[in-house]
Amino acid sequence: MSTSTPGGDVPVRRIDRILAFMSLGLLALSVLCFFAIMIGSASGAMMNTGVWPVIGVLVFIAPIVAFVLLLTVLITSIARRARANRGS
Repeated sequence: MSTSTPGGDVPVRRIDRILAFMSLGLLALSVLCFFAIMIGSASGAMMNTGVWPVIGVLVFIAPIVAFVLLLTVLITSIARRARANRGS
């Protein structure tokens, strides 16, 4: 059985919400960049000039950063819940 905190659920802090939405935004950006690369390749764009190298790097870097942000939210929420349960 799980025990509940005396005051109900622990409130969500603003920083947790910001980090979660940043993670979601980075994942969406990564998917959009992936589709942009697919469309650009099909249309014969030069992938080594212009903004294409930045888009290519975003496809690899953005999901990693999003995962780190999600882990940060998870760790901080676990620590906050433990602190709330220990204080009661």
